[in-house]
Amino acid sequence: MDETKILRMELLSLLRGGNAHMTFDQAIEEFPRNRINEVFPNGNYSSWALLEHIKRTQSDILEFIKENNYKEKEWPKDYWPDSSIKADEHDWKKTIEEYKKDLRDLEEIVNDEKIDLYKEIPWGEGQNILREIQLVADHSSYHIGEFAIMRQVMGTWGKGH
Repeated sequence: MDETKILRMELLSLLRGGNAHMTFDQAIEEFPRNRINEVFPNGNYSSWALLEHIKRTQSDILEFIKENNYKEKEWPKDYWPDSSIKADEHDWKKTIEEYKKDLRDLEEIVNDEKIDLYKEIPWGEGQNILREIQLVADHSSYHIGEFAIMRQVMGTWGKGH
């Protein structure tokens, strides 16, 4: 197997999680919907806000990879929902669905052998797709771990966890 195929397989594995960290699906499994807006102890955002942040950041990086008219977002305003927003079941599901759709789009990019992972993104400042895929995986895995710890301190895991 050639090195590029191996790299693509490893990037997919990194994006999906499950090696050194839990997957997105494992982290959110059976989360009590009546607690999605609860701020964790000593924290300043809710479980839904954290998932929304993961989704927004991933979406931004995907947009950067794909769109030659990409416009840089404003930190932190565009990466976190306003703290006054109270999510409902629809918002929770929408955040998860959009996260998963964007993840599939990133996986398609990684799988597309016509795409040179090392080529600089013309509208960037030296970034390439390889770096951006790693950035998404790194950011997501960090916050998925944070979400798991948040669940632990909130007592939302349920029995056997």
